[in-house]
Amino acid sequence: MLIKVAALATAAIVAMGDSFISGEGGGDYGDSGSCHRSATAPIRAAAARIPGAAGIDLACSGARTVNLRRAADGGERLRGELPQGDLLAGAARQHDVRLVVVTAGANDVGFGAVVARCALDWARSDEADPRYCRARAQARVAAALPAMRRGLARDLRGVRATMAAAGYRRDDYRLLVMGYASPFPAGARIRYPESGWSRLRGGGCPLWNHDADWASRRATPEIDAAMRRVASAAGAEFLDLRHALDGHLLCERGAVQGAADPAVAEWVRPLGFGLSGRTRESLHPNAFGQRAIGACIALQYRRPPGDGACADTPGAGPEAMRLERSR
Repeated sequence: MLIKVAALATAAIVAMGDSFISGEGGGDYGDSGSCHRSATAPIRAAAARIPGAAGIDLACSGARTVNLRRAADGGERLRGELPQGDLLAGAARQHDVRLVVVTAGANDVGFGAVVARCALDWARSDEADPRYCRARAQARVAAALPAMRRGLARDLRGVRATMAAAGYRRDDYRLLVMGYASPFPAGARIRYPESGWSRLRGGGCPLWNHDADWASRRATPEIDAAMRRVASAAGAEFLDLRHALDGHLLCERGAVQGAADPAVAEWVRPLGFGLSGRTRESLHPNAFGQRAIGACIALQYRRPPGDGACADTPGAGPEAMRLERSR
């Protein structure tokens, strides 16, 4: 009979996944190496709001779903580290894990590369003859979604198996799949004109309105919807973040890039080219955004199990995030 050795250990909440949850974009990566786990990563920000809980960040920038499962189940190493499923096994033995948060799939569908190509299309065309990326980008995402769903489903089965092997019953912990938030607002909400170079040089959001609409209104919602379906099939909860960064998105009207006050600041890193560190941080939540997402996780943790949707409070900072009914 298995005995849950973590019963007397420190309570913990654990993050698994890619750069959106690892902390990429928050800076202060400490000794996390190239996985870029920030001191402000959402799981750590959440733990700061949950008395007695430690935040354990196993996520790694660049991860795909194959990097989340155990090596014995076909999981692959990334950036010199063991697959995250094997890291979870160690954490489950050493701590009393109460919550496992999983965010993965965007790299499987190549969302970052698609957006970078959209930016190049903007730079290589003009208003008289705009080169839109929307149709080509949507075709690529749609083609990749079935494999992404299968990969995420396999990851969630792996989490269940890993926790069971460590002596946990299903009601000993909660499994939460957390979706993504678009870095861009709808095109009409971008504060820079489509003409000229201010979208690139001033804001770091070089997309045509038509393509920004695709990213915010179709691509991100479709990826999130796929994740929600996988979560439901696995008996996991789903946390919807589609509106969590509203009012603070990249180049959004009313938001101020670089502002010290989180109530008015952008919560997303601008798109950067040329410098490797800045390029990797592009389009990820910054420290303010990560604290906001962490607040969402903490709110979800404090409520009874079930799906939730997180939203900002207009004119307020991360401390005023709120949960709404999942839509």
